[in-house]
Amino acid sequence: MIRISLAAVLLATAAPALAETHTISPGDGAQERLQEALILAEPGDEIVLEEGRYTLLDGLSLDVDNVTVRGAGMDGTVLDFTNQAGAGEGLLVTSDGVTLRDFAMENPKGDGIKSKGADNIVYHAIRVTWTEGPKPTNGAYAIYPVESTGVLVDGVIVSGASDAGIYVGQSSKITVRNSIAEYNVAGIEIENSRDAIVENNIARHNTGGILVFDLPGLPVMNGGNVIVRQNLVTENTTPNFAPPGNIVAGVRRGTGIMVMANENVWVENNALEDNPTAPFMIVAYTQQFSDERYNPYPRNVVIGVNAVDRGGYEPDLDGGEAIAQAFGGELPPILWDGLSDPERSALYVTGGIPGWTLNLPEQGKGLGGANPAPLDAKTAPEDWDKSGVGAPTELETRI
Repeated sequence: MIRISLAAVLLATAAPALAETHTISPGDGAQERLQEALILAEPGDEIVLEEGRYTLLDGLSLDVDNVTVRGAGMDGTVLDFTNQAGAGEGLLVTSDGVTLRDFAMENPKGDGIKSKGADNIVYHAIRVTWTEGPKPTNGAYAIYPVESTGVLVDGVIVSGASDAGIYVGQSSKITVRNSIAEYNVAGIEIENSRDAIVENNIARHNTGGILVFDLPGLPVMNGGNVIVRQNLVTENTTPNFAPPGNIVAGVRRGTGIMVMANENVWVENNALEDNPTAPFMIVAYTQQFSDERYNPYPRNVVIGVNAVDRGGYEPDLDGGEAIAQAFGGELPPILWDGLSDPERSALYVTGGIPGWTLNLPEQGKGLGGANPAPLDAKTAPEDWDKSGVGAPTELETRI
């Protein structure tokens, strides 16, 4: 009997603990109760935020793997950071396998939700909003996964970010889909990342709709293998309100889809309307740099079949009005700065969309020496393997 009892004890000790549900309600002490649940949660647990408005005075953090934070819907559960004391994120996640879904965040002093080094993370049906509209004092990013492998952003709504509404940086295996980004400087931005799909989103009323960038001097370099498809990119006419010195402070009002210094970018089956500077902009990095790892030129960017209406009629460019008049009052939809890697073509156009080029003589020297002319683009793209692009399919099971 003693041996049987000892064996039972050992088996019970070795068995994994059952997942728990931690239910949090709004009201007095919500900040402390929610942060305590985030600290004490075990892998597999779910933190349920009941319907209501939560008045929070400080940021939150989660560092436990495989936890789900679930609200009662982006209009039902609202985390209100209007009186946040610090300038940090509303929520910082630094653990793997996390699912964030069905709640809203308003007026964080810094970024909305930042996940850093958090692999296989899911953002689903989340709203992050700065309720006073576009202001340079708003937080930089609404949804902000960085340095991660496996990112799924699905069905989110973001507005008011002074940098990018949805930003994925220095990451790989990414899908951003079914989301709305409006009244941000950049609606959606993929930066220094690889194997990303941006699809079925609405990017409207931003300064620039969808940006695919690669920048020097970051820990993770050489972004590429990005598919931008089946998005509605419209009315991106909001004046740029980024703080001075920010890289997106140089994004021109009225930019639809912009690719800068990236490789293997496929842009197809999007609908673009009312982007007054350029529906498509393909450019080299605009500044001088010292990072020897960095290639400042776009390489193998393919503009396929897309639907374009009303673009280039009011370009936010030096001398833009005169250039537009030279083209009959409205610039062609594709703007290329004319700069490319000596060993690789910058741009292919397979969908028959017309364009123009600035014919800049040198990277990092500004618009001096520009010699605008119609674009004579190649039509036969280099092929590349798209089979590994996008978030792991396992993440689909969590939404």
